[in-house]
Amino acid sequence: MIKVVLIGSGNVAQHLIQVFLQAKEVALVQAVARNPRPLAALLPMDKITNDYQKITEADVYIIAVSDDAIAEVAVQLPFNNRLVVHTSGSSDISVLQDNNRKGVFYPLQTFTKGKAIDFAKIPICIEAENEIDYQLLEKLGHSISQKVVSITSEQRKSLHVAAVFVCNFVNHMYHMGHEICEKNDIPFEVLHPLIQETAHKIMTLSPEEAQTGPAVRHDSKTIEKHLNFLEDSNDKQLYQLLTQSIQYVKKL
Repeated sequence: MIKVVLIGSGNVAQHLIQVFLQAKEVALVQAVARNPRPLAALLPMDKITNDYQKITEADVYIIAVSDDAIAEVAVQLPFNNRLVVHTSGSSDISVLQDNNRKGVFYPLQTFTKGKAIDFAKIPICIEAENEIDYQLLEKLGHSISQKVVSITSEQRKSLHVAAVFVCNFVNHMYHMGHEICEKNDIPFEVLHPLIQETAHKIMTLSPEEAQTGPAVRHDSKTIEKHLNFLEDSNDKQLYQLLTQSIQYVKKL
């Protein structure tokens, strides 16, 4: 059994707690949180502490907090030469303290409070400073996921930027589409099959091959109609930038 102490109480921490509790090869021995209240529904109170001096012994300590708080948490850990990892996609492994062995355990997924998720399909991106610690993180990753990937800190920076484009920015486009539908008394659900098919296509085609729409067709009349329809100047500018970007890719 791999003994785990998880530090944090946010979305990522709560999802990891839930999946570790179900994993046969993992013993979640403790959770550490400044505010234990969000974890009370997941763990018995005797397994939760907000006192770093009361942290129990484990094989790996997972810091699942906001990026800005990782270093602050790491410096408070009252021990040396233990394996401490963070779950951030954008933070370097070096943000952790040198007195402990360092690693990264990054689940590449978007997490929403209260929404269950299948960890078996989530890539777990891992990094460690030595082979023994890497093997431990690899085993921990495989205990909850079918896909564990070795990703360096430099690669993870690139991966996180890519993830922002394909997830956060795309979701904002959904928001804009939702607003247009609401303003014109159209149920947003009408777009659900289109959204699903768009996402499904890139499982078998490259995004460039899957690209459709007036921009790639250079349909200037339709583009002009759309720009005339949009009232907000920021929306117009974004539409133009995205259209130009699509057309630029096709020229390469």
